Amino acid sequence: MKKIVGQVTPEEKNEIQTLFERRNGLNELAKILTADNQELYEKLVRDIGETGTRFQNWWDTMAHKYQWESAPDGNWEINFETCEISLVTND
Repeated sequence: MKKIVGQVTPEEKNEIQTLFERRNGLNELAKILTADNQELYEKLVRDIGETGTRFQNWWDTMAHKYQWESAPDGNWEINFETCEISLVTND
């Protein structure tokens, strides 16, 4: 089930969209990069970790700021076109 629980500003949306695209790009790169180039591999691993942390921090900050409804088995999604936040559950 998907239920709209809030909205963010266009600036906040842009911030998470950049992190979302960066995370996806890094994950795609990780699929093709081998550990042969140790320096590049370590940088990729570090970037994935830092981006993941920033991504989660954005969600935590916005959830606290806007007091979005949550559920134990749920997660939030953003609609990049409307800036709406939805709570998605397995109901």
